[in-house]
This record gives sequence, C-alpha cells and structure tokens, in this order.
Amino acid sequence: MHFLKTLFAPLGALIDYIQNHFKALLFLLLLFIIFFPMPDDGFETVNLQRIELSGPIFDTTDVVRELDEACANPQIKGVLLVADSPGGAVAPSVEVAYALKRLHDAKPVVVYAKGVLASGSYYASIWADEIVANPGAMVGSIGVIMQGANLEGLMEKLGIGTQVVKAGKYKQAGTPDRQWTPYERAEIDKVIQDTYAMFVRDVAEARGLDPAKSAEFADAHIFTARQAEAVGLIDSVGVEYDAQRLLENRTGVTEPVWNAESEMERFFRTLGAEGVSMLQLYFPHMVLK
Repeated sequence: MHFLKTLFAPLGALIDYIQNHFKALLFLLLLFIIFFPMPDDGFETVNLQRIELSGPIFDTTDVVRELDEACANPQIKGVLLVADSPGGAVAPSVEVAYALKRLHDAKPVVVYAKGVLASGSYYASIWADEIVANPGAMVGSIGVIMQGANLEGLMEKLGIGTQVVKAGKYKQAGTPDRQWTPYERAEIDKVIQDTYAMFVRDVAEARGLDPAKSAEFADAHIFTARQAEAVGLIDSVGVEYDAQRLLENRTGVTEPVWNAESEMERFFRTLGAEGVSMLQLYFPHMVLK
C-alpha cells in the first residue's frame, strides 16, 4: 500500500494543485474577457491567410487541415505558407505537398522560406505559385536517408543478447543489434532509391526542371537563397514583407486583410503551454531521436 501511495503521489499533488487554483484561474479568465475584448477590426473579413510550417515534420495534421480549410473558404483569396523546417518523415511531407497542390489549383499560394527550407519542407512547398527565400535561408537537401546504430559491440560488453522469432526473410532489416546483411542493406536501399526517385520526379515536374539534370539541383545539395534561385529551386530572394506583397498582387485584393492571432487565442495558447510545463514537472516526457 505504501508503494502505491508513493507511486501516485505526483498525480495526487497535481490534482490538488488544479483544485486549489481552479477558481483563481477562472477569475483571471473572466477579468481577461472583460478588460481585453475582441478588437474592433474583428468584424473585418479576412481575405489573406498566413499558415506556418515549422520544426521537424512528423505530424502535419493541423497544417493540412488549415490548407484545406483555406482552399474551401471562398473569402480567402490567397495563402502565404511560412516555412522554417529541416524536413522530417516522408509521408507527412507528401501530405502537405498535396494539400498545397490542391490549394494551388484553387487560388494563389506563395511559400516564404523564413530560415530553412530543406528536404521534407522543400518537398512540401514545391507546388506553390512562387517560392520566396530569406537572403539568409538554407534551401535544398533533396535526398532521402535511413540510418541506424550498430549496437552489437556494446551489447556484447554488457552481456546482452537478443532472441528473435520471425517469419519473412527481411523482417529484421534495419535492426540495431547486429550488422546488416548484404541482402538486408539491398532491401533498404531499394526503398530509399525509389523514394528519392519520387522526390526528384515531383520537384522536377512542379518546378519545371529537367530530371536528367537532377545532380545540379538535387543530390542532397544545400544551397544559399541566391544559389537556390540560380538552380531553379526558388523564384526570388526577399523577406516576408516581399512575399506578402507578392501574394497580394497575385490575388488582386485592393484591401488586404490578413488573419491574426487574437488576444484570446494568445491567452489560451499561453495558458496551455503553462499547463504542459506543469505536467512535465511531474511526468517528464520521453523523446525518441
């Protein structure tokens, strides 16, 4: 019984904290609503939307939803996707790319490379009408990689072995407990090469480049903004102000109204971040890299 009390003590402390401070949080929320009402321009109709794609790409559900909603909304005349990401998983990157393609077929869309537009984030951006990159941005890294550690030597020193029951010749391909066999490496290489071919093919089609010259713009080359412009990966070099004006000109809106985060949204985002931080004090998160 003492063990169970010790185990669940952090949870009990968290529940006590919420109970003791709930009324105070509710009171602060009411004060916020009273003294920070919605801005007067809240009745203006937003006609241009700014969407962000930032950080490693693993779950793109929200970005895809925002792109599809902007595509379906007749009041939105154009979208600026602001990207700053080193890339990530293949499938989520492709999801964003095809959502952007659907949007491109319906209305103008411009991508602004705020810092890094590489690998998966570049793939996600290829179907834009135009890509503008910050003068200090890094662009490219069109390539595919799968890597894993070989822990066999370490496991031997620690006296750790593995036991495996499997069906299928390639079922252990990529496992870290031993050196990969030649046929396993060939199996992984088959997947990598086909995925890379898809990446190059889509970039060439979207950007009007010659796939036979992929060594010039792909091959995992990393470019500065001006170098990327020279090989055709982007259309111009500029800052976000330039990208916004470019989109406004493409849409032809005479009175551009951009979406903006309201004070209420900012308040709840901050409150949510505080809640997550508090939870992590009791339950540290685990990250796989």
